[in-house]
Amino acid sequence: MKQTKTLAAQLLFGIVVVGVSACNLPTTESANTNNQQTAQQVSQQTATNNQACTLVENGFGSQGQVKLRVEEVVTGLEVPWAIAFLPNQDMLVTERPGRVRLVRNGKLIPQPVANINVTESGEDGLLGIATHPNFAENRFFYIYYTADKNGSQVNRVERWRLSENGLTASPDQVIVDNIPVAQFHNGGRIRFGPDGMLYIGTGDAREPQISQDVNSLAGKILRVTPDGQVPPDNPFANNPVYITGIRNTQGFDWLDKSTLWVTDHGPSGDLGRRGHDELSLAKAGDNLGWPTIYRCESQKGMVTPSIVWREALPPGGAVIYTGNSIPEWKGSLIIATLRSQHLQRVVFNPQSPQKIERHEVYLQGQYGRLREAVMGTDGELYVTTSNCDGRGNCPQQRDKILRITR
Repeated sequence: MKQTKTLAAQLLFGIVVVGVSACNLPTTESANTNNQQTAQQVSQQTATNNQACTLVENGFGSQGQVKLRVEEVVTGLEVPWAIAFLPNQDMLVTERPGRVRLVRNGKLIPQPVANINVTESGEDGLLGIATHPNFAENRFFYIYYTADKNGSQVNRVERWRLSENGLTASPDQVIVDNIPVAQFHNGGRIRFGPDGMLYIGTGDAREPQISQDVNSLAGKILRVTPDGQVPPDNPFANNPVYITGIRNTQGFDWLDKSTLWVTDHGPSGDLGRRGHDELSLAKAGDNLGWPTIYRCESQKGMVTPSIVWREALPPGGAVIYTGNSIPEWKGSLIIATLRSQHLQRVVFNPQSPQKIERHEVYLQGQYGRLREAVMGTDGELYVTTSNCDGRGNCPQQRDKILRITR
């Protein structure tokens, strides 16, 4: 669905008056590319804006040397897009066709917790999920999904309440509505930050220039209160927009309370460009540059990426590893990748975290396409496969949740 700047401006006006709550092309994620090179062969350091942007010209990085153990937690899922952990270690899992599933004691409960009326084509459908910081008291969780609204598609963030037994859920309220939609580039990752605010990653809905328009919700990271209001300390007054210049993010996490690592999908033919997925360090009000800058380019007022991969990963979920099972990974960013079918570990320079010390490849091609990467309440890393999304080889056991440990 095409969204005009006029429509976006009307939306913003509605946000100002009543608050928000009232309110890749197919080649990007295709078959596996098995092209491993040494770190010396793949990385070229380019100095820009007083920071080093690592441009990975070939392959994805050196082979990681840390020994891992991979456990299959559950099977039989259909495009599990995101996981939210509950205090009792139950998992709520979204399936892109529109189901919220419950995993309890390591078993997938057959009956969905909720069936969401989604419109599904390409990369839209039921995507992200997050639990309220005070979930134990209020039982609230949040979902990002594509809905039909008066005959038109919108991406929407909605709050639901989980029943006391965890087996059913009911809708509570719309948190953010009218996020632009397209067959591709819908973003979808939602997470609560250290400040208790809800952060929402959106895509450019195949209209690159609206990523630069602060009056559009597309191509952004949004920040709202748990009730969907605009926080008074957002960088743009009365506006949920927090970070601009994004093409299609599906993963971000916090370096500290005010700084995020943000992954972004590179172009797959847009403006005659291809590849170059990226990882950037960003703060409130930052502009990540899409579509104005590309690769390791720099321009005043825009953030140059910390690392760019010429060959398409593209990145799914991303999380800072905080567990104890794999101490060598502590503090590293772990990225699930789709087309390239591996886990990417990125290590930062502790004195200058925008600089990449090294990046490594794990599980290359062993489990197919990987979508979600998240830390569980047990301190372990969990990853979902995405082999049944039409771009991978869907096995008899369907998609899986994996636990990555030692």
